Amino acid sequence: MDGAESLPVSDVVVRAGVSADAAGINAIYNHFVRETAITFDVEPWDESRRRTWINENFADPPWFLRVAECRGELVGFAYNGRFRPRAAYDSSTEVTVYTQPEVAPRGTASRLYDALFDAIAGTDLHRAYAIIALPNPASIALHLKFGFRHVGTLGEVGTKFGRRIDVAWYEKALDAD
Repeated sequence: MDGAESLPVSDVVVRAGVSADAAGINAIYNHFVRETAITFDVEPWDESRRRTWINENFADPPWFLRVAECRGELVGFAYNGRFRPRAAYDSSTEVTVYTQPEVAPRGTASRLYDALFDAIAGTDLHRAYAIIALPNPASIALHLKFGFRHVGTLGEVGTKFGRRIDVAWYEKALDAD
């Protein structure tokens, strides 16, 4: 989609993700694996692994996968999942969003988060967490826009491409306290 970043965000359609979206999701995600420290995965995902991930994690609430399409091409995805594996954490969720660089129209990440948080609103989830590898000013700005607040930074917690990376933690209340 040549020049799609200049397309209006109104051309973006957000829907629930399904296993048939695995290749499109990987096309976006694997770019970040190979080219950036935004994700701490170091090996690209294959389509079989992605299909399994979709089928095992998003069959039932409160876990949701949303994808964005623009003129027939998958240009972004957002999801929430378990914050930690222990049952006492089940009222919390981790959220994340990825958009296809230089292809997704400006505003796609916000459209995805709008849809994701609309779905989450119907659940018993109490807190959302975003874990952001630094530096990433665009992600920080997006999360602040959605009401997240910085709650801490882990110094040099990850290593990728031969450098140590800090990770900032952001928190959002999902219900009235």
